[in-house]
Formats: sequence, structure tokens, C-alpha cells
Amino acid sequence: MNNVHLNKILILDFGSQYTQLIARRVREIGVYCELYRYDINSDFIKKFNPKGVILSGGPDTVTFDNSARAPNIIFDLNIPILGICYGMQTMAIQLGGHATSANKHEYGFAKVRSCNYSPLLNGINDGGNDLLDVWMSHGIEVKRLPDGFKLIASTDNCNIAGFADINKHYYGLQFHPEVTHTKQGKHILERFVNDICQCKKNWTTDNIITKLVKDLKNQIGSANVLLGLSGGVDSSVVAVLLQQAVGKQLTCVFVDNGLLRLNEGNKVMQNFAKNMNVKVIRVNAQEKFYNALSNEDKPEAKRKIIGHTFIEVFEEEAKKLNNIQFLAQGTIYPDVIESAGTKSNKTKVIKSHHNVGGLPDSLQLTLVEPIKELFKDEVRKIGTILGIPTHMLHCHPFPGPGLSIRILGQVKQEYADILRQADTIFIDELYKNDLYNTVNQAFAVFLPIKSVGVTGDTRRYEYVIALRAVETIDFMTARWARLPYNFLDLVSNRIINEISRISRVVYDISSKPPATIEWE
Repeated sequence: MNNVHLNKILILDFGSQYTQLIARRVREIGVYCELYRYDINSDFIKKFNPKGVILSGGPDTVTFDNSARAPNIIFDLNIPILGICYGMQTMAIQLGGHATSANKHEYGFAKVRSCNYSPLLNGINDGGNDLLDVWMSHGIEVKRLPDGFKLIASTDNCNIAGFADINKHYYGLQFHPEVTHTKQGKHILERFVNDICQCKKNWTTDNIITKLVKDLKNQIGSANVLLGLSGGVDSSVVAVLLQQAVGKQLTCVFVDNGLLRLNEGNKVMQNFAKNMNVKVIRVNAQEKFYNALSNEDKPEAKRKIIGHTFIEVFEEEAKKLNNIQFLAQGTIYPDVIESAGTKSNKTKVIKSHHNVGGLPDSLQLTLVEPIKELFKDEVRKIGTILGIPTHMLHCHPFPGPGLSIRILGQVKQEYADILRQADTIFIDELYKNDLYNTVNQAFAVFLPIKSVGVTGDTRRYEYVIALRAVETIDFMTARWARLPYNFLDLVSNRIINEISRISRVVYDISSKPPATIEWE
């Protein structure tokens, strides 16, 4: 088996909204990488032993005295470095160059001219003449090159749009090769990762599966393992991996917490217990979760309460079984990153994921998280090879805390029942109108405010439902879906006419960023 971690890239994050895209592009190339905050400990960097380092963009202003800097250790490791946007600017300053406010800020598409042959850009162009269609996002630019560097790219507005010290294998790009708007971006990153860093393409789906199954066998041994099964993509893939690795030592626990979609519990039991021959225990714990969430209206607190309560249920079930020593979860890499779970513990929290931020210190079971290094698209590829049905792998994401974060504020069973009905109408109509697969995530949100409406000749003063649908490649950025007006009209009329507790329906037209996809 090829060592999937033998050749790896270290990505240092300066806070760009695109940083996870860099990691995903490197993985797509076939090379393993990990992402950490820029001020990660120097000893960790040396121990990590990367074949190359990529410095991300970021919102900071590099000309400020207290702005972020790359750790000096990376310049002593004698390995290739690629700085992107802010990463290029801090490289320039730290290595003796100079940067200042740009005469003209560049945001959006730009044409870059490649010049002065470099191993990074030579021969890569869009339509000849050494021109590249790229995506720019900067108000600062490098004005003076560090000693030993030469110019490799420029635009009409930015003279130094790329530089290189070819002898040291140091490169900087003012534009973003990781975004799809830069047409040759993947080709450029391949040049850096495969040719300049000389990383082999060992990060393949087959190799990953082989390693995961082997690691699970070694970790679990002859003990038994409990898996918290939600029926979503992540826990479903973990269930099949565990089944391959330890077979009958696996018991899945499906917890119906009262915060699922309509009839979802029955569907999960049908898919796994009957169709996939996986041992599944169903636990009806609605009352326990509602009681735990009572009087709590803060999103972060709700997520952590959900996490703690899940663990309580799993530990209770484990006591009923023999030799349960491990608890498996479908934690994936974005969960860890967004929950500030990187090894630095310094990443800014966007939101805590219930299975990361909500775990108690007193947990009696050893955690097993086989896919915590993987992005969602990697998990889906593994699921496909493992034979998981397509409709399960490509269903819209459903959050671990369930409807609790689609009910703004305090969670009540009454609210959950109303939301379930509205969400079912929305999703059913997406399927009926062949729109479900044109959006990447769609759902309804319950707003605990009342609005005046009219039903027949009667005044109605009831709650509000918001509809949310987005289009995205990676779920790190997203735009609101331009669903047809006639469709939205149909869904709104059905919700108001069929659910007596709803008087108004609104449509969310916020993109990510600045909004998040989920409302809480």
C-alpha cells in the first residue's frame, strides 16, 4: 500500500475565505495536505516535515506593524514555498522586499502576463500570448522584490503580480489560483506541488480506503465499537468502513432526538437495518433532548447541548452491550477546522459542530473518527466505491444538531413540528419540479415571530417560515439559488394553506460570505 501521508503539503492560514479551497485543490491533485493557522508552533512544523509550504491569503493589512507574519522556521527548512495574495506580501516583507497600498485596488477578474521564464508559470496560459485569466482580491501590492527574486507575472494595474527565487524554490502570486475563476489555477498548483515540491500522487480514493480500513482494524482490535448513525453521508460512510474493518464488532445507534425531518427515522432504519444488513439500535430520545434544550436560545449553547446529550445517550446504550470501548463518529475535516479543532487551537470559531465542540471531558469511550481528515467530496468518492446508494450520498446536507439550529432561538416541539411540515413541502416540490439537483442545499427555517395574514375573511396572526436554497461547489462559499418565481409562489401558497400556524413565507437571498448557509 502506498503511504498516503509520505508526501505532504503544509498550508498556513492567514484567514482567507478561500483557504480551505487551497487544501481541496491540493488533495484533488492527489497529494495530502493539512491546514493550520499561520502561528502554529515551530516544533510542530518541523515534526510535520512537509515537502512544501503554501501561505494563504488573508484580510490583514501587511503594512501594519502588528500584522500577521509567517513563522521564520519555514525559511530555514530548505523546502519550496508558495505565497498567495497576503502570503506573497508577507513573504516579500519578511525576506527584505517592500509592500504598500496599491494605486488601484483589484477585486475580481484580471489578465495576468507571465514573464521571465519560471518553472511555476512557463507555458501555462489562456489562449496564448502568456496571458492568464485570474481572480484578484487585494488593495496592497509588492513594490520592491527581495534580493534574489525576479518578476514572473504582472497586470496593467499591478506591476509585481508574481515573483520567484528559483534557486530557493520560493514563489509568490498576487492572484488566487485556488478559485475556479482562475482558469489555469489547478494547473499552476500542480506545477508547484508535483513538479517543484516533487510530491507523488499517493492521495487516491483506493489508497485512502485501504489505509482507513487497516487503521480501524489496528485501533479497535477485538473490542466492540458503537457508531452514532445519523443516516447522513458522513456517518453512513463510517458505518460501511467499520463493517469492512471489524464486522460484527460494530453496533450502530440511531438516536431519534425529535429534531429530524419528517419520517427520517423510519428511512434510516429501512436503509441500514434492512437494506445494508448493518446492526442498528433505534433510541427514541425526543423528550430528553427537548428537556435539555429548554429555555436555551443561543446557537453555540444549543450545539454543545446537543453534543453532550448525544454522548449521554451513546454511553447509556454502551452500558447495555458487551465490551464497548469505542465510540465512532462521522466527523470530517471542515467540522474540525470550523470548530477551532486544529492542533494550534487558535483558529477563529465560526460555529461549533456538535460532535466536535460538544464532547465532554468525562467521555468514557475512546473516540474513533476515521474520516476526520477528509473533505465532503472525498467522503462521497469513498462512499461511491464502497457501494453506498447514490441517493444517500448526494442528498442535501443535514446538520448534526438537526432542526435545533433551523429554529431560531428557543427550541420547542411545537416549533419543530411546524418546521418539519414546511420543510417537507419545500423539498417535495423541489423534487416534483426537477429542481432538487440544481441546488446544493435547501431547507426551511422557523422564525419565532408572528406576522398578520388573512385567510378567507379571517385575520391570521401566526409564525413566519424562511426558505433557503444555495448553489456551491465546496460549501465554504455559496450564492443564493435563483429559483423560479412561479416555483417559490407555489411553495409559499402550499405552506400557508396547509400549515395553519404559518402566516408568511420569505426567501433568503444572502450569500456566503457574509452570511453562513445555516441560520445558526
